[in-house]
This record gives sequence, C-alpha cells and structure tokens, in this order.
Amino acid sequence: MTYVVTDACIRCKYMDCVEVCPVDCFYEGENMLVINPNECIDCGVCEPECPAEAILPDTESGLEQWMELNSKFSAEWPNITTKGDAPDDADDHKGEEGKYEKYFSAEPGAGD
Repeated sequence: MTYVVTDACIRCKYMDCVEVCPVDCFYEGENMLVINPNECIDCGVCEPECPAEAILPDTESGLEQWMELNSKFSAEWPNITTKGDAPDDADDHKGEEGKYEKYFSAEPGAGD
C-alpha cells in the first residue's frame, strides 16, 4: 500500500506533507506534488498534514488515475524534501472541483 496525491493538491500545493515525510518520497511539479509509490512506506503521517485533503491511501476506490499520475511524474519531477511557500492564491483553489482539467501542468517544479 502507498499514499496518493490527488487533484485537490493542484494550485494549492501547501507542502506541509513534505516536512513530515520520513523517506522524502514527494516530487514537485509546477502546480502540485506527487508521491513515489516505490518509496512510500505507508506510514500515513502525510495524510492528516494536508490542508487540502489531497492525500489518500491507495486502498480507496477510484484512485487509479491518481496512482498512475503519481507513479509517472515522480519519475520525471525533482524530489522535494523541505517545505516551500504555497502559492499566494492557494486558499482560493482549496476545495475547487475539476482542477485537473482546468489547471494540471506536467512541467516540473523547482525541487530542492
């Protein structure tokens, strides 16, 4: 089992999860984070830290798209191990529906 970042992270990218991850399995895209499923140890400490509630266990149904996205982009995007600043408009996008279709970017973030 692993944890998965969903579209709730897009345009929010609070990064509270990065600070608590003991194995540094988060990778940064331009406007969201993903978890490398091969590095995640299923400790679960990241899930309650996410203000956008974007992190879910892969045992929940309907997450296949997000499991694939996390796997693909964690291999392409840079690793991030320290919390950065959330976007200025993060709170405006918290809870917004359809963020993947509206805003997703495959571009990498800065990492650290």
